[in-house]
Parts: sequence; structure tokens; C-alpha cells
Amino acid sequence: MQLQSFGYLSIASDRLEDWADFGTRLLGLQLVERSRAGLVFRMDDRRQRLVVSPHGAHPHVFGWEVDGPQALDALAARLEGAGTAVVRRPAGIAEERRVAEVIAFADPKGNRLEAFHGAETAAEPFIPARPLSGFRTGALGMGHAVLHVERIDEVRPFYEDVLGFRLSDYTLTPYKVFFFHINPRHHSFALVESGRRGIHHVMMELFSLDDVGQAYDLALAEPGRVSSTLGRHTNDFMTSFYARSPSGFAVEYGWGGRAVDPAAWLPHESTHGSSLWGHERPWLPADHLAEIHRLREAAAADGLRAPVQVLPGNFEVGPGVCPWWDALRSER
Repeated sequence: MQLQSFGYLSIASDRLEDWADFGTRLLGLQLVERSRAGLVFRMDDRRQRLVVSPHGAHPHVFGWEVDGPQALDALAARLEGAGTAVVRRPAGIAEERRVAEVIAFADPKGNRLEAFHGAETAAEPFIPARPLSGFRTGALGMGHAVLHVERIDEVRPFYEDVLGFRLSDYTLTPYKVFFFHINPRHHSFALVESGRRGIHHVMMELFSLDDVGQAYDLALAEPGRVSSTLGRHTNDFMTSFYARSPSGFAVEYGWGGRAVDPAAWLPHESTHGSSLWGHERPWLPADHLAEIHRLREAAAADGLRAPVQVLPGNFEVGPGVCPWWDALRSER
């Protein structure tokens, strides 16, 4: 597997002031550069993770990390062998990206992608814009990215066969969504068959559930900011809400994401919908919304549950016993 993680996101937007406020006050990112050239945000020890530029050549660029120069060369050769044009970005662009080397290419529908190695780390510690426990990044990358596509079958072979994404699971109703992993994060990338193009959402994961709850309070105070209410997903077990960004796509802000074993994981169809509970989206078409409600009610009626994915040091064991957990363990 050549790609290691979702490394960075670069977007073009003329709403820099809105992004400065959204990125810091709500998301808690550290704004480290602010100029006419745009905004640069940190979320961990990397020099940058999110860049917002006023005059970008492309509406969005996803940066995918590889292990080193040999892995980058191998990926470029594989892309070119599959008929995909590859551009070696000049040293000046690599410096802007804060990486050692970067190549650029596009998927079959024109979505701009980059692959890189040698990301720079900062000498100074990450300082969130508001009190946070921090973001779960490291080898898992900055989170996950989800794209709108008109037809999944037209782009899926590129992401799986050429780039090496591995299918985690998929759902077919009320619309098609396919989820892919490249490391232990349940999915670093997904495709939504919506008949549209562009970013559906990006996800950022926190170390503390309270970070998510406090951000949810901030988002609820802004009319129209919440695009999907607090809920918990059936596949990656993430507890999250979705906030509308100044660019229109959503940012999923979550906690408790599931880890998988890439070597042993078997893809499957998810038939209980996207959420165990919550994630209400009143803006969806009425038929889609009705199907989501049906699936969610069925999940509740079937008693669908999943253990909370808690990191060491992030929990205390309470007194007493849990009949549900004891019964679940006895079944295994």
C-alpha cells in the first residue's frame, strides 16, 4: 500500500475572514499565517494541515502522504502506466506545501490530488485557538475526506486499482456510499454517489468527547451552522456532528473513531444506515430522509450497539457490571 495517510487539504475561497473565524473559534485550529496569500492552519506538530487561498487554481486539493522518494517515484510510475498525467511540482511549490517533494495529478473526474513525502514538523508546539485535548492525527493522518461523485463506478477503479485504497464497507440505500482505508483509521476516504461534484465533507477527530460537545454548543449558537446533529455512526463508531464551512462543504467534528487491521479487514455491506442514532439532516430530499429514519428506527428496534472506542487514559471504569457488555463478551 503506497499511500499512508490524508496529509493536507488546500482549498480556494474568497471568504478568508469567515475561514479565519471558523477555523479558530469553532474548530480550534491554530492560525499560523495570515496574509493576502491566504490562511495557514496547524492541528498538530506539522507545519501546516489546512491552507485556504483566495485565488487557487483548483477549488480543492487533497494531499496524500507516502513513505519517501522511492515510494513517490513508484506511485508516479504507476499513475503514468495507468494513463494518468503526473506533474512534478517545482521546489517552490513543495516549499509552500512544507514538504520535501510533491507530485500532482487528477482523478477521472478532474478532482485535484497531490502525493508527497517529507512533511515538515514545527519547532514550536501546537497551540489550539481554544482549549482542546488535541486532534487524533499522527500515522492516521489529519482525518478523512469524502467526495461527491455522479457515479461511483466511474471513479472507484482509479482509487482502488491505481491508488491502492482498500474498501472498508459500503451502503447502497438511501444512496451509495463507499468507504476506503489506507491505514488503521476505518476510512481515510469515501465516495458519495449524489449526482454532484465537489467535497462532501472532511473529518477531524478529537481526543476528548468534551471537545466535540463544546464545539457543538458553539455551532448551535450560530443559525444554520449545524448541518447534521450530534450522532454516532454505525461503521466507524464515530460520535460527531457536522458543521457547514464557509466554503459550503461540511466539517465532521468527532470522537471515538474505530481502528481496523488493514491486513485482516474484510469489506462488507452495511445495511443499518449510516448512524446508530442522531445525525439528523433535515435538508435532505424527503424520500432520502424517510429512508434514513426507517433505517435508524430499525437499528434501534434490532438493539444495534457497538462498544465505545476509547484510548488509554481517556476513561475510568465505573463500579458495577454491564449486562449488555457481559452478554456480548459471552457470545464471542
